[in-house]
Order: sequence, then C-alpha cells, then structure tokens
Amino acid sequence: MLKMYVIPAVDIKNGKCVQLVQGKPGTEQIIIENPEVVAQEWESKGAEILHVINLDGAFGNTSNNLEIIKKIIKTVSIPVQLGGGIRTVTDASNLLDIGVEKVILGTMAVENPENISEISKEYGSKRTIVALDSRDGKVVVKGWTEKTEKKAPELGVSLENKGAGGILFTNVDVEGMMSGFNMDPLNELLSAVDIPVIYSGGVTSLDDVKKLSETETYGVVIGSALYKGKINFEDTLKYQSF
Repeated sequence: MLKMYVIPAVDIKNGKCVQLVQGKPGTEQIIIENPEVVAQEWESKGAEILHVINLDGAFGNTSNNLEIIKKIIKTVSIPVQLGGGIRTVTDASNLLDIGVEKVILGTMAVENPENISEISKEYGSKRTIVALDSRDGKVVVKGWTEKTEKKAPELGVSLENKGAGGILFTNVDVEGMMSGFNMDPLNELLSAVDIPVIYSGGVTSLDDVKKLSETETYGVVIGSALYKGKINFEDTLKYQSF
C-alpha cells in the first residue's frame, strides 16, 4: 500500500485563514489571523504538504493575498500546493516561480486543457494538479457555480492525457458540511486514472481517514474537521506511514 498524505487546508480570505461551508462567501465558520503562523503550526505537527487556497482569487481578486502566500512559502519548509484565481498560464508560472510546489488548476484546465500541456512542458507535469469539483455527479466550474455535463472520471482521463500530474477531487455536495462522504465517486475516479488523486470534502472523523488510507488515494485535504477539533492531526499520522 502506498503512503497517503493528510494535508491540512489553509484557506485565505481578506488576509485571514478561514473555513467556509461549501465554498460560499459569507459562511465563514473559522477566522484566524496570520495564515503563515497557522501554516507553520501544521508543519510543526507533522504535516508534509500544505493545501493553500486563495479564496479572494477564486472569487475574482487574483492579486489579493499574494504577499501572505509569499510569507507562507518563506515560513514553511514543506511543499505548498496552491489554487484559487489561477486563470492564465502566466498566473500559474508566476506562482511556480515564487516557490509554490504545485498549482491547482480549476476552470482554466477544464475550459482550456491546452494550458495544462503548456505548463507541464515548462515546469513538469508533477507540478500541475487539476481540480475536478463534483456536484450531483457532474464537474462544476467557476467557483462551483456552473455545472458541466461531464463526470470526473471522463474529464480526469482527458486531462491526464493533456499532461496533468495529479487530480484534486472535491465532493462539493459534502464540502464543509461535517457530514461524512460517499466513497463511490472517488473509487470510480481512482479506477479511471493513473495519476495521483487527492480527495477533499466531508472528511469528519479519524475513521474517514482510515477508510481513505485503505484505497489508492494519494492524499486527503482536511479543513473544518481539523480546525473544529473533530480530528486531531497527530492522530492521522499513523495512517500516513507504511
């Protein structure tokens, strides 16, 4: 069995670390100052990867929080994967050039797959992750506001062929709801693609982490459950080492 990474989420909005329900503005349940300090704390607890999302970028302001992102990269020594507001190849290149380990490409990748090929050719496919966010079984784009007609496995295969080095699969139906999740959509995607898949959405308990560790899932992003104390990060470490 391969190692599965448990990846803490550091979502940034208006310069602060927040947790939203289903990614909707105005649903902040957690608000913490100094995201770079939060990032450092996760590293000190044993995190080997950080998942950083520029929520302001996702909602339209791509330059907001850039200084904080730079602070996080300077503060921690572990890899940072980053998404939110990456709308052009130049956006992605700028982030990779300042030290982001992997960029997470959402709407841009789905609507213009040739951009994946361009970024992968320049920086290597391992530094490109495509976000496949699923609602009611269909991939959604533009901040989860528009539904496509394609399912994650179908798109996953297509984008893998374009040069994507990994997939972030978010089950929007349960994201931030603290209600658990259905393994079937994830298993379908894992069966369809050969590149690493990181799962996000509805992970609420240590048992959820255990279930994921028994699959071929490369990593799991956890936000609300960690910040609300439903899951103690140190307890997840036993599911990361094989």
